[in-house]
Amino acid sequence: MKWICFLMLILFAVKVFPQQKSSVDFKTAEGTLSFFPEEQRVQGEISYRFTVLRNIDTIALDAKNMKVELAPGDTLKPKLINTTKKIYFLYPFKSNQTYAIKIIYEVEEPKQALYFSNWHSDNPQIWSQGQGKENSHWLPSIDDANDKIKFTIRYSVPKGYRAIGNGTLVKHVVQEDEEIWHYQMHHPISSYLVAVAVGKYQKKEIHSTKGIPITLYYEQKFQKYLEPTYRYTQRIFDFLETEIGIDYPFTNYKLVPVRDFMYAGMENATTTLFSESFFTDSIGFIDRNFVNVNAHELAHQWFGDDVTEKSSKDHWLQEGFAAYYALLAEKEIFGEDYFYFKLYQSAEKLKSNSDQGKGQALLNPKANALTFYEKGAWALHILREKVGEEAFKNGIRSFLQTHAYQNASVNDFMEQMMKSSGQDLTSFTDQWLKQSAFQDEDALASLKKSTFITAYMEVIRLRPLSLSAKYDLLLKALEFPTNPYIGQEVVQQLIAENPSEQRLKLLEKAFETNQTMIRQTLAESLVKIPKELQKAYESLLKDPSYRTQEEALLNLWLNFPEDRSRYLDRLQHTQGFYTKNIRMLWLTLSIVTTGYQSDQKEAHYRELSHYTAPQYDYAIRENAFGLLYQINRFTTENYKNLLQASLHPAWQFQKFSKALLKELLKEEVHRENLNSLKPELNAQEVKVLNHYLSK
Repeated sequence: MKWICFLMLILFAVKVFPQQKSSVDFKTAEGTLSFFPEEQRVQGEISYRFTVLRNIDTIALDAKNMKVELAPGDTLKPKLINTTKKIYFLYPFKSNQTYAIKIIYEVEEPKQALYFSNWHSDNPQIWSQGQGKENSHWLPSIDDANDKIKFTIRYSVPKGYRAIGNGTLVKHVVQEDEEIWHYQMHHPISSYLVAVAVGKYQKKEIHSTKGIPITLYYEQKFQKYLEPTYRYTQRIFDFLETEIGIDYPFTNYKLVPVRDFMYAGMENATTTLFSESFFTDSIGFIDRNFVNVNAHELAHQWFGDDVTEKSSKDHWLQEGFAAYYALLAEKEIFGEDYFYFKLYQSAEKLKSNSDQGKGQALLNPKANALTFYEKGAWALHILREKVGEEAFKNGIRSFLQTHAYQNASVNDFMEQMMKSSGQDLTSFTDQWLKQSAFQDEDALASLKKSTFITAYMEVIRLRPLSLSAKYDLLLKALEFPTNPYIGQEVVQQLIAENPSEQRLKLLEKAFETNQTMIRQTLAESLVKIPKELQKAYESLLKDPSYRTQEEALLNLWLNFPEDRSRYLDRLQHTQGFYTKNIRMLWLTLSIVTTGYQSDQKEAHYRELSHYTAPQYDYAIRENAFGLLYQINRFTTENYKNLLQASLHPAWQFQKFSKALLKELLKEEVHRENLNSLKPELNAQEVKVLNHYLSK
């Protein structure tokens, strides 16, 4: 009978919990969290203060797989029921009264949302990623984004480490074997926006024009990359404040790089975490920089963190808006041609998707990233042109002011836009928000307002013509000053042509433009290199582009075997991007090039092999695994590292690793080698291996 009553209580609590927001308003959360990285364990004490809106006898917190009990200092003493997903508090809560509940809890090896990254390496980290409903794996909280709370959290971490959290650092205490970092939010936020990062971070502080502190964090090894990585950060911040028309909604802003992050970045309130793979030097900046992600996550501080979507069908208010304002920031930095070319590329993808019947409506809560981000940005671009600059900006300001630190719906936004413009926007809503098809005619009409896009499309129309028929027009397109986007299109058309004197002259002209983007297209597209262009192609090895250098090295190595040693000598000391793309390609080619540094081949292999180790970011490891697969050489450690990678928290890398494991197991020698490792593997690794062996 006792168990039946208990089960009924649980079922009742589960039934009433979805309506909790209408019955209870959580106000504040204050707690102390201690991290024990050796055991991947979190211990915490946290107190929630809340106001009851109507009589209710059960409230709940989300808490996944935690040991929980009432704290000794809790005065309310409700009955506590802990499941694997929620904590229920049973008590006769009265309407219009404010209560506080304090609990202590412990969670070991959280399955999601909190990651202990390589704690036994030279640069260990702890970091969280709670977007959606994941933070309740390490912090008893509210998964519903509609419940906004002021968080005050003290993080206790091992001595020598910095903890970075949301809001203002109000106190830092150094004790014998720990450091306590005390952070306070001054405004309420949804629980999924709570974040923490722990590591051996250093910092550089800058300020916006209006005086907002902006802290740029980095590990010592990245100090020399600080300027190019964070380039334009203050400019982006100032631009967004001016463009949006509302002051930055919080007290400070922090940018924190973390290793093995599964996304480009995450817009936690005041504290953006991003992948450390964006660290770069000035050459790498040309091809792969942090500008777009930087601007995107900062825009989210207004659109997502300040004003948060009411439901998943309102997701456009977050991702579409962040994508659009990031593109505007890039326009401010890189120019109008860049802006329109990005819109053009986006429109091409969206139209192709739509033509294949794969288009999705922006109000579809299950829409993909292409829809929410790129179609969402396009919708705002079209809306701005439709209502006009002034009405658009007034509508944005009114929307943010009306719903500051609250939740809002797409209907709320469109209501403000109709008020500010005085227009009936029903047709816009129907066509751009409700329709799954991409409105390509509207997009084309908008693109044609750019003289650059008009000229670019004129060159595209030359594609079906014979080379002799379009020769003069292509030659003119390559004349100084050459537009890099038009020049790239010319090169692509030439690559498709059969060898001829005219083709050769135009390719020579393309090399002579000295435009990095045009020469990059030559490096990537001109795979079969005419002997007449060998010298010109060799000049690509000196271009300020790691993409260009990598492609040029590989293609020259393939086309001119007699000169392989010379090409390898040229790039022997070049690392390339954060992923070590050039260094690892160089190591691979040096290993397989007959007669080249024969006494160093084993050392080169050991270096390449070592990059598969868990101490490296998964982007580096994936590159190394791929190259080892190309030369079909795997050591025992490589096999172990691959099995460990197949359980990696970053789903992209996990997927890659499992696919590679599956390929290796098709060959008997790899099957035998992997099978023999079972006594040295942990239970999870054995399970993965057995799964693929059985196939």
